[in-house]
Amino acid sequence: MKLPEYCVVDTNVPIAANRRHPFDGTEAENEKWILACVVAIEHVYTNNALVLDEGDEIFQEYLDHLSPSGQPGIGDRFVRWVKDNRWQLQSVRITKNGDSYNEFPEHEGLTNFDHSDRKFVAVSNAHPQKPPIFEATDSKWFGWKDALNEVGIDVEFLCIEYVKRKFEAKFPQNRK
Repeated sequence: MKLPEYCVVDTNVPIAANRRHPFDGTEAENEKWILACVVAIEHVYTNNALVLDEGDEIFQEYLDHLSPSGQPGIGDRFVRWVKDNRWQLQSVRITKNGDSYNEFPEHEGLTNFDHSDRKFVAVSNAHPQKPPIFEATDSKWFGWKDALNEVGIDVEFLCIEYVKRKFEAKFPQNRK
């Protein structure tokens, strides 16, 4: 994977980097997926590559799931870094509109997109470069990837084999 200049990071990436996601692959697969999340996070801090929303909705979600003390895991160090550096990072304004955002793209294939994850898409869509969204473990995103791509938003699946397998198990009628 070519790492981008800027990106949006779904909360499940640092959670997986913390080894707090119950991957069900072989030991080698699990380690590969965790390492992919760690590499993505290290890229983000090394390059100040994170894009957030000005209203701190993404940051607040990080705080709800990770320790701002920076301990004990790599994902916790990530949220500590965000806490310490968020004023120096790229941010965009997103405007809440009911359960969604004005910046969330209109597309028939995104009608049932999770309301709690719309902020990540809105941030990417509001940024002039439409940075990719790093996604680790949420298989529903696999079903929305084509519609997101059609509106110019790329999803970088860090654990693609895992996500695809989970998606196909949950939604066998939508095998891709």
